[in-house]
Amino acid sequence: MKLHCLGTAGYHPSETRHTASYFLPECSLLLDAGSGMFRLQSLIETQELSILLSHAHLDHVLGLTFFWDLVSGTPLERIHVYGERQKILDLQQHLFHPSLFPAKPPLVWHALEEYGESFELGNFQCTWFPLEHPGGCVGYRLQLPGVSLAYVTDTTSRPDSPYWRSIQGVDWLLHECNFADSQRELAIQTGHSWTSAVLENAAMHGLQRLILAHVNPLANDPDPVDLAGATARLGKNTPNQIFLANDSSVIDLSSL
Repeated sequence: MKLHCLGTAGYHPSETRHTASYFLPECSLLLDAGSGMFRLQSLIETQELSILLSHAHLDHVLGLTFFWDLVSGTPLERIHVYGERQKILDLQQHLFHPSLFPAKPPLVWHALEEYGESFELGNFQCTWFPLEHPGGCVGYRLQLPGVSLAYVTDTTSRPDSPYWRSIQGVDWLLHECNFADSQRELAIQTGHSWTSAVLENAAMHGLQRLILAHVNPLANDPDPVDLAGATARLGKNTPNQIFLANDSSVIDLSSL
């Protein structure tokens, strides 16, 4: 089971990173539809694609307007989009308003509320849960064939955040890390996380395989979240395996 990191930035693209999009080809599943979605075309091999949206901020949904590349250049016949009901209504009314995007998208919309907190989607089980973020956001726990993955983005990581209860025991955690420790106050102000908080809280809750993503696009150095500094300060209070997601990187989730 491989995770393709198509876009790993938050807020806006940069020279090195596009915004949030993560693809699991074996499930034909995309986590969020940011600007990195333009890289999806060469990976599509199925007639149907499912997209799980965390929320409706533009950096996570802009790629929905790239659908012509997918339906014209791949075997795709149907694109399913899952999200909270109000977020779907907002996207239909605003992102695809005729004055902004005149072509009607070939998307099949699914409100998460219709499925309950947990439901089967293709060959895996999906559970969704609320996250604290301005405008509202949800995270996902995926029981994939042979491995489990949690996707938590656009939230401020705290030791007592309710989402930790929803992701206990997952094999992998894909968690946002928009800011380094030096920008902790800005992270709190904007509803995002900083490096030490994510590392320490994940380890505290027994999660040992961590993928950091949704990185500040203006931080273009090789260690944009100061992972080296945070792990040095925390010592053993960090997960055993920590990966910093970069655009076009592929992470083998089966390597447990």
